[in-house]
Amino acid sequence: MGIEYMHIVDRKQCDWIREKFEIPWPADQKYGFTRMDKRLILERLLRSHKFEEFLARKYPAEKRFGLEGCEVLIPALKYIIDVCSSLGVKDFNMGMPHRGRLNVLANVARKELHEIFAQFDSSVKPDDDGSCDVKYHLGASITRENKVNKKMVHLTICANPSHLEAVDPIVQGKTRAEQFYLGDPSGRQVMSILMHGDAAFSGQGVVYETFHLSDLPDYTTHGTIHIVVNNQIGFTTDPRHSRSSMYCTDVARVVNAPIFHVNADDPEAVMYVCKVASEWRCKFHKDVVIDLVCYRRNGHNEMDMPMFTQPLMYQKIGKHKALLDIYAEEKINEGVLDVSDFQEEQTSYHNILEDAYAKAKTVTSFKSSDWLDSPWPDFFEGVKPVQMTYPSTGVEETTLKLIGEKFSTPPEDYKIHGGLVRILRGRMDMVNKREADWALGEAFAFGSLLKEGIHVRLSGQDVERGTFSHRHHVLHDQKTDKKTFRPLNNIFGAQATYTVTNSSLSEYAVLGFELGFSQQSPFALCLWEAQFGDFANTAQCIIDNFMSAGETKWHRQTGVVVLLPHGYEGMGPEHSSARPERFLQMCNDDPDALPDIDAQTFVIDQLEACNWQIVNCSTPANFFHVLRRQIKLPFRKPLIIFTPKSLLRLPEAKSSFDEFTEGTFFHRMYHETKDSPAHKNAENVKKLIFCTGKVYYELLKERNERDLDDQIAIARIEQMFPFPYDLVITEAKRYPNAKIVYAQEEHKNQGGYAFMQTRMQTATGKPCGYAGRQVSASTATGNKSKHNKEFRALMDQAMAL
Repeated sequence: MGIEYMHIVDRKQCDWIREKFEIPWPADQKYGFTRMDKRLILERLLRSHKFEEFLARKYPAEKRFGLEGCEVLIPALKYIIDVCSSLGVKDFNMGMPHRGRLNVLANVARKELHEIFAQFDSSVKPDDDGSCDVKYHLGASITRENKVNKKMVHLTICANPSHLEAVDPIVQGKTRAEQFYLGDPSGRQVMSILMHGDAAFSGQGVVYETFHLSDLPDYTTHGTIHIVVNNQIGFTTDPRHSRSSMYCTDVARVVNAPIFHVNADDPEAVMYVCKVASEWRCKFHKDVVIDLVCYRRNGHNEMDMPMFTQPLMYQKIGKHKALLDIYAEEKINEGVLDVSDFQEEQTSYHNILEDAYAKAKTVTSFKSSDWLDSPWPDFFEGVKPVQMTYPSTGVEETTLKLIGEKFSTPPEDYKIHGGLVRILRGRMDMVNKREADWALGEAFAFGSLLKEGIHVRLSGQDVERGTFSHRHHVLHDQKTDKKTFRPLNNIFGAQATYTVTNSSLSEYAVLGFELGFSQQSPFALCLWEAQFGDFANTAQCIIDNFMSAGETKWHRQTGVVVLLPHGYEGMGPEHSSARPERFLQMCNDDPDALPDIDAQTFVIDQLEACNWQIVNCSTPANFFHVLRRQIKLPFRKPLIIFTPKSLLRLPEAKSSFDEFTEGTFFHRMYHETKDSPAHKNAENVKKLIFCTGKVYYELLKERNERDLDDQIAIARIEQMFPFPYDLVITEAKRYPNAKIVYAQEEHKNQGGYAFMQTRMQTATGKPCGYAGRQVSASTATGNKSKHNKEFRALMDQAMAL
């Protein structure tokens, strides 16, 4: 083995590691293992080896991404669980790639073997809805007894896509959430274990991003054990072509994590390293890396031919004895057990496998929920059958006033910046006038949920102040460093905790972390805000694989909220568009099929059937309601909100208290008021414009300036998906002689037009015209003159009769 620890800056930690490896072991008890310890290692190794051997024999034409060449991973994981559970850990959250997943499910989590084998049978069908996923992506949540120390442990193996390392921040967020809800501030009861491949560990940037969350106050999980299955090859790529560093584990040095390189063909050395790593994690609550230097006996999968690209390596591997044979022979010669004992162990496990295989033949169906990694029994089992009613989300005005007053009043012993004093004074003026801007509407949503015992967590780059200096949820004393005050944590005598935290400059890992956090409990509002909506594209892997498709693949719900500042104000191509077209493209409805809009539960049925919700609110009140609706619904769906920039301070975009109070709710669409000229002159209206977001206020102003108030009607679609077919149909019927146009500030090949056009036509039976910018490869121009010219063309096109 090789130990890397001299990069660690803490002298006591270095000394502790040194002492662990400078021990003169007795010849007959190397690493301190007794005869029974060695026999246990062999028994676990046997199960790991024989499981893969059995699958290879029974399903020779199936991909399973076996563990051959690193079978020691199974006894290693089990030993880590032994040691850590003896030190007080009760819950283990694990993330891993596809290689070895079935073996870990079977021999570590103890998933029923017949359930695993049934996944190989193409005739076995799912009993529940969803697209399902391949067997080596599935997760599990299992509570079992640790047979070594007789303690109960809970093991979670998180489902993941083929995007290697994408699951890392998910696991960390889930672990942090579990520690939070259990009141485990130092991670003594809950911990995470992450498994990696060597090529992915050094090649995937999310590994680095996730490491840099490890010691941040609101993201730390107080130490993760990382295990690298270092088979010295990435698919077909040699290390000399896959990394520039000496070791694949060098990325861990940036957070002062010790790194233990160990020969995977030496099981006792591996177990000792696992013991030290476990003790390190439980003592220092810091990350640690175990590098299992091993090999891959087959190709990338069992159908692959590795000799095409690594002929010399695989000639040697072909001649290399399996680890089970090496270790069993060594222990038999050592007198740990005799041949008959070993054969008996093999026969016993073989019979277990055969019995499970026979039972799998009787399985005709399975439930995706049986493979769920984050079950919510308190949520789902308590609401069966689901009460499919659309929730009212308004609150008492006294609650609004109290939140507004507390949110607008700094502590007396704080020296607050003069500019911020004016902002807070302005907020109090709004409270006295019974109106709210965007920041106050958001505070009403958060504060009212906190009053109801709902934990609210908001994270992202610069969220404490807000990118546009509108939020100010953390007040800083101007005279004393680190003296801060969080108004929303000090509203009610008994309330839930509000966590607001600036994140590292990462989108991929931080969104993944918040998604993982949201999966632990449905009774929390978890939000991630991008600095600008344009930056969400660096988190696209999380959005595509976990948010958009997570429920249909893995039966896993999440109520995570993503806030994406969006709007064309001449700020250039990376500060204008949150790319709504990408989110809309992944929506799971048929644009050519009109749903049953007459059903009494149409609105809630739409929400239950959708894969996520996409909204672009134009008022603070509607923003307030959609956030509260996220908690009040009897299920959980991801919520994408395109949030404004200029509307944050636009006087016309304020909401009266009357729009927040009891009996009010989220409006999927706003139409012309009954006293508007267009509504009164409905028969003669020539054009009906549908739009979404802040362009509404620009269209409204332009219509007024051109004196077209009685000839053009404007409707704001606030909920883009699920599409409000019923409201669109009603609005189109109100203006029977009007042309229908969808107006947007985005370019024609972007934004919502392609999504809206087909659904508008399905709903109304009329063609849907377009008003907006022309097609472009870039999201927006960076030239102010060109921006203004495009805007004028948009207005001219929209107002043309």
